[in-house]
Amino acid sequence: MIIGTAGHIDHGKTTLVRALTGVDTDRLPEEKRRGISIELGYAYLHAPDGVSLGFVDVPGHERLLHTMLAGATGIDHALLVVAADDGVMPQTREHLAVVALLGVREATVAITKIDRIDEAVREARLAEVRADIATLLAPTRLAQAPMLAVSATTGEGIDALRERLLDVARQEHAREDDLAFRLAVDRAFTLSGVGTVVTGTVFSGTVRIGDELRVVPGDRTVRVRGIHAQNQKTESARAGQRCALALAGVTKDEMHRGDWVCTPSIALATDRIDVLLTLWPDEAKPLRSGATVHAHLGASDVMASVALLDRDALAPGETAFAQLVLREAVGAWHGDRGVLRDASATRTVAGVRVLDPFAPVRYRRTPERLRTLAAWAIDDRDARVATLLHNAPLGVDTARTARALSLADEGAMPLPGDAVRIDHTAIAQTHLDMLEEQITGRLADFHRTAPDEVGPDARRLKRLAGPRADDALWRHALDALVARGALVRSGTWLHLPDHAARLGEAEQKLAQKLLPRLADGGFDPPWVRDLAKDCAVSEPMVRQTLASLARRGETFQVVKDLYYPLATIERLAALARDCLDGPEGLQAASFRDATGLGRKRAIQLLEFFDRVGYTRRVKDTHLLRPDTTLFGARP
Repeated sequence: MIIGTAGHIDHGKTTLVRALTGVDTDRLPEEKRRGISIELGYAYLHAPDGVSLGFVDVPGHERLLHTMLAGATGIDHALLVVAADDGVMPQTREHLAVVALLGVREATVAITKIDRIDEAVREARLAEVRADIATLLAPTRLAQAPMLAVSATTGEGIDALRERLLDVARQEHAREDDLAFRLAVDRAFTLSGVGTVVTGTVFSGTVRIGDELRVVPGDRTVRVRGIHAQNQKTESARAGQRCALALAGVTKDEMHRGDWVCTPSIALATDRIDVLLTLWPDEAKPLRSGATVHAHLGASDVMASVALLDRDALAPGETAFAQLVLREAVGAWHGDRGVLRDASATRTVAGVRVLDPFAPVRYRRTPERLRTLAAWAIDDRDARVATLLHNAPLGVDTARTARALSLADEGAMPLPGDAVRIDHTAIAQTHLDMLEEQITGRLADFHRTAPDEVGPDARRLKRLAGPRADDALWRHALDALVARGALVRSGTWLHLPDHAARLGEAEQKLAQKLLPRLADGGFDPPWVRDLAKDCAVSEPMVRQTLASLARRGETFQVVKDLYYPLATIERLAALARDCLDGPEGLQAASFRDATGLGRKRAIQLLEFFDRVGYTRRVKDTHLLRPDTTLFGARP
């Protein structure tokens, strides 16, 4: 429950809360002296039937709106207070903008101080105020909010307002009950004999004494020593309640407004968030991409830049996909609501709903990414996950998606029936089939362009056919193709079944002569013409036999008509590894010296290593690929 305000000062609002609950929410001496709320105040109303209602009394002054916003997130119902004598004030409008942009769908309006209106004109004045309020609420989801006239001084209407609010509390608000625990910290202090205490609204899940939680941003782990929910000592607290947690493992100075305490499995901190952004209809100008704003998420206030993803400017009242690039990391999860204020923090300009807290830096405006954001925007969780899978040709990271959705266990993700779960990746069967087709297609292309090679290794093929695929998904696809016989492994290399070389009787006999001669040649084996002369056979026959041996992985063609046997290539690869000197890479001169070959042959061998994916060239150096397993390398 949040208490909004109107009028020149807060005192009427605080008096109303005291009349409803018997609690004075102004606890600071300066608040009592000046008659205004400076910090968040809290009060609770407990009914005889066990229903309890929590109030967050927020400051009304425009310069304290950042404090109001810290207490406004995570609420179910807004109590908008409008003084009968003052009527709708500028802060009334801004507080209404805040609760509307935060997605609050229920409200009650209390028209206070009716005792200050002369009875002769009271009805006329109340009718005028009600009309102004109705006009104010009309464009929002709160248009049907009931209006109750009350006096905190005389008690008139207080019982009716109290019963109205308790009836609201008795209604069960729909919440996903399988979410992990999250609490947005809006206050931290120390109690003698208790230690560090944090308070806030429980956004989701349940917490119990003894639970271990994570503080985010950061990586501190804390343990719950005690719990007060709705101002009552208890063993547990749940979503929707105001909660105070006594924490072990952290000091007061290490906790700040804007932090979260949450189940460790969903802990995340992000400085880049994709959101659904709605510009307040009363804004005078469009919001342009690149604008600097104050982003209020949870109880935090952080500077951010707005990047509109499907347009350059957003007109008042319109909604669009956007990315918030934050100056500091914050905790944020899918579905969280927030408010944007202008760079000078003088007015509320927009509301946001978090879609993806793991927003990408690149390709954020592509049609594929916009389709993914449209999937994130779906309200129903089952349909949302199914659509995310449909739009993800390489599957979705179930661990990261579950964390974004506040699911304590990725196994709780509602995957559709055609989904295949592979470690921490889930992919639709149709997309898995397409990936396998892409693998065989790219491999066929490879065989056409390099007919004398047995095929690429798994890592090189991944760069050709699925560079963005998760490693577990990639291995699964390869294993499935091999199991069906659509793909063949020959040592480290992969090839299509019809690419495997079967030596005829004549080729086998010739191979028995060629392989020893190639081995005897060491780092400088004989050329095809010399082999043909030495074995008294034609050059085409030698080329054919060596090409067949190459497709079996027994020889490798470095340049045309020059083949090396596997054992020699492995020795040369080991020398290349030994010559690597830190990040500077492998130079042709050092490889030349290590092998005793001429510069030209050394360069030919290094280019061969680049070509087969053992190394990669960067300017004049060659670097060992960190993921290669070729020729005895260890990734």
